Amino acid sequence: MLASAVRLLLVLFLAATASACAEPPPRPLLWKVGDGDNHLYLLGSFHLLKESDYPLDPATDLAFEDAERLVFELPPDAMADPATTRLMIQAAQRTDGSRLRDELPEAAWERLQAHAQRRRLPLEPMQNLEAWYVGLMVSLSEMQAQGMLPEHGLDKHFARRAAAAGKPAEGLETVAEQIALFDDMDPELQVRSLERTLEEIEDLRGRVERMHGLWRDGDADGLYAMTGAEMKAEQPELYARVNTERNRAWLPRLKAMLDGSTDQDVLVVVGALHLLGEDGLVALLEAEGYTVERL
Repeated sequence: MLASAVRLLLVLFLAATASACAEPPPRPLLWKVGDGDNHLYLLGSFHLLKESDYPLDPATDLAFEDAERLVFELPPDAMADPATTRLMIQAAQRTDGSRLRDELPEAAWERLQAHAQRRRLPLEPMQNLEAWYVGLMVSLSEMQAQGMLPEHGLDKHFARRAAAAGKPAEGLETVAEQIALFDDMDPELQVRSLERTLEEIEDLRGRVERMHGLWRDGDADGLYAMTGAEMKAEQPELYARVNTERNRAWLPRLKAMLDGSTDQDVLVVVGALHLLGEDGLVALLEAEGYTVERL
C-alpha cells in the first residue's frame, strides 16, 4: 500500500513538473479584417518551425474553424510537390558557362567554403547555381540545424488541416511566379544578398533564435524591426521585390474576398513579414478603410 502511494505521488510530481516546464503556445500574429458580411483572418507564418511550436494558441484554431476556405502564398498541392524544388533547382542552373566563384569576392567565397564544410554541403555543385539559390541553401541549412523544418511550417500545417477538413485552399502566386521572383533578380543584387547572408553567417544562429522568439511572443513590432525595417534600410531593392511589390499585387485579391457577394470567411496564411510594418497587408487594408482587429 505504501509503495503504491509513493508511486502515485511520484507520477503526480512528474506531471506537475512537466506542466510547469512546458512552453506556452506561440501568441499568434493574427488579425481579423472585416467589411460587415465577409472577414479575412490574416495569420503570419514562419515557413520553418519546430515540432515544439505546437499545439497552437486556441485563437488560431478558432480562426481555422470559422474560415470556409484558406489562402496561402502557394497552392497547397505545389507546397507538397517535390517537383516544386526540382523546378527551382532547374531555374537556378547556370547556362552561360560562368561559375559562382567568378562572381563572389574572395572573402565571400571563403565564408561559403567554411559554411559548406561545417554543414557538410557539397560545394562543387554550388558552382553551377545562381547566387539567389545558394543564399537560400545557406539560410535553410542554418535553420534546419536548429531543428526548424519545413514540414513543421505554419503554412504546411494548415494546408494539411484544410485537406483533412475538406476545406478549399488556393495560392496567391504560382510556382512559376515565385521562382521568377528570385531568378529574374539582377545578378548584382543576387550577389549582394548572398554576400550579406555570408557576412552574417556567424551570427545567423543567434538571429534565427531571436526571430523565432519574437514570432513565438507575437511581437509584431520587434519582428518587423529585425526583419523588414532592417532589410528596407540596408537592402531596399530586395525589400521592395520580395515584400512591398508582392503585397500590393495581393491586395486587390484580398479586397475582392472582402467585397464579394458570398458570405464567406477566409484564413490567409502568409509569411509574417507580409503583414508587418507600413508596407504590410494589415496597414494596406486599414488604409483602404477596412476594420482591422488584432486577435
